[in-house]
Amino acid sequence: MIAASHLTRRYGTRAVVDDLSLDVGRGEIVALLGPNGAGKTTTMRMIAGLIRPHAGTVAIDGVELTEASGSRLRGRIGFLTEAPGLWDRLSVRENLEVYAGLYAMADPGRVIDRLLDRLELTPHAAVRSAELSKGMKQKVALARALVHDPPVLLLDEPTAGLDPEITRSVRDLLEERRAAGCALLVSTHNLDEAERLSDRVAVIQQRLLAFDRPEVLKRRLSTGRIRIRVAGEASRYLEAARMFDRQASAEGSRLALQLADPETQAPAVVRALVAAGADIVEAQPERPALEDVYLRFVNTRTEQRPS
Repeated sequence: MIAASHLTRRYGTRAVVDDLSLDVGRGEIVALLGPNGAGKTTTMRMIAGLIRPHAGTVAIDGVELTEASGSRLRGRIGFLTEAPGLWDRLSVRENLEVYAGLYAMADPGRVIDRLLDRLELTPHAAVRSAELSKGMKQKVALARALVHDPPVLLLDEPTAGLDPEITRSVRDLLEERRAAGCALLVSTHNLDEAERLSDRVAVIQQRLLAFDRPEVLKRRLSTGRIRIRVAGEASRYLEAARMFDRQASAEGSRLALQLADPETQAPAVVRALVAAGADIVEAQPERPALEDVYLRFVNTRTEQRPS
């Protein structure tokens, strides 16, 4: 649905985005991760057709985004920008009505009512935007991005400033859009949210540093250690564990082993422990958190930059 190929955008001599390619399929959420200044917002603005890349192309549903196709394709995109950008003198409902009018929606009232209700904005529908809190403005801006039911959503920090209850409601809404076949590119600093919500994660810092499913990225940085919890005292089974790792250790009901290839060796370890009389409660590979993966890629990129 979204195909960005070799995007480059410079400001002066500095490349803010450098030869970046990524794609987002139908019914997929891709989380865009990177430190401040990494080029996330610039990338999304190029995909939305708001700024032109100095090199590279963007295609939406197989159609290249150009001056000729831009107007039509932008109508298929909902874009939540980092700053809500509401009309302060208009009410919440009026903001949504004006935006719906830009897309020539014949009967937007029903859609607006549903969005107001879903985002708990109905009691504030007549309130001027200037009087809203930051979190409330964020919800109105999200409703605005959804009002024309676009098949492509570009969301820059969609849950910033929202309380936990509304954050969960927004996540549910995004999952519904994914289930409906929408392609979603979501920029966020919330790594827990990215891991919970996304199908794939793109880590960028001017360039694309990593792009895959969270579990695959974590597996690439696997420590090779597994932890096995048994019923009773684990030290009784150290001899069996040390057939696979001479440095295996036991503490309480837990065994810890270092394996060269946990994916293929772990079943053999479990069989050996069972044969030695152990009742296995659980066996888990020691995997890094997505935060560890993110920091590894970003820090490696920083270290590789010329001084």
